Amino acid sequence: MKKGIIGLLAIVLVCSCGKSKNQVTKKPVRVKTHVVSPAFVNNAQTYVGIVEESEGTAVSFTGMGVVRRVLVKEGQQVVRGQLLAEMDDTQARNVLNGAEAQMKQANDAYERYKMLHDAGSLPDVKWVEIESKVAQAKSQLEVARKNLADCRLTAPVSGVIGHRVMSAGETAMPSQAVVTILNINTVKVKVAIPETEISALTATTPSNISVEAVATQLKGGHIEKGVQADALTHTYDVRISVKNAGHKLLPGMVANVNFITEGSQAFTSKSLPVTAVQKSADGKLFVWTISEKDSTAHRANVTIGATMGNYIAISEGINMGQRIVTEGYQKLSEGTKVIF
Repeated sequence: MKKGIIGLLAIVLVCSCGKSKNQVTKKPVRVKTHVVSPAFVNNAQTYVGIVEESEGTAVSFTGMGVVRRVLVKEGQQVVRGQLLAEMDDTQARNVLNGAEAQMKQANDAYERYKMLHDAGSLPDVKWVEIESKVAQAKSQLEVARKNLADCRLTAPVSGVIGHRVMSAGETAMPSQAVVTILNINTVKVKVAIPETEISALTATTPSNISVEAVATQLKGGHIEKGVQADALTHTYDVRISVKNAGHKLLPGMVANVNFITEGSQAFTSKSLPVTAVQKSADGKLFVWTISEKDSTAHRANVTIGATMGNYIAISEGINMGQRIVTEGYQKLSEGTKVIF
């Protein structure tokens, strides 16, 4: 009786183990997949450039004098006609007062001698002398007024103050910059291009520009090509116009530039994430493909091409639209059932 019970238990255990083993074998393996698709290849050379203002104006006094005050700061937005700085105008006012006195004296003499001239009692030579003195006094008065007005420095253009050169108390010389005004509504990115590559660029060549300092990517506009090469590097300066909405791009920032020329960008026939390609013990490269009919994994040998970031071109071994395993392939064997 005991032998019969033990035998029955053994049969039950064997059946249970067999059933459990079958269940584990049939359980699908969870994987991540990628559908084979065309890959974008960017073979464009990357150049390092510097952001520049589109225009810069150095603003200075026309005469010599001591700067009394500077009313603007670096980075400040200014408009045309805005007062930027003032120079001590004591001497200019004194000169103006003297010119006004001479003008008054000349006008008084003119009125008195005019009556004699009209009555025919004044020689013509004397009358010409009176008119000349009036004209001279008027000219001196206009110069004096201009000199006084020049003690006030106003913005000739609108823009942003780039550099404040002088401060209150310093002596300004004629044509010596007090401040610089930059136009950065549109900026230019200056790039040095080797002489062997300059001919491939035209005024309308498209370009992609990225500036890491402000995490910005932009499309370049019109291109200006220099015509004189650097004597040492044999490169030509190229400037690309870029719209600068919000004034995010500032002069001096570093920019990476790609020119989109013929053959620089294209699509490959097939590509996969790099993680999808495995290497077997015999050195062959392969991927795990997924059958669309029954969701089973199958090994396929492949031939690879160029690597493009996290993707790699596949020249042979798979077809467009096939589903390839990218993660979870460690548990796979030929014919393994998968879910994704």
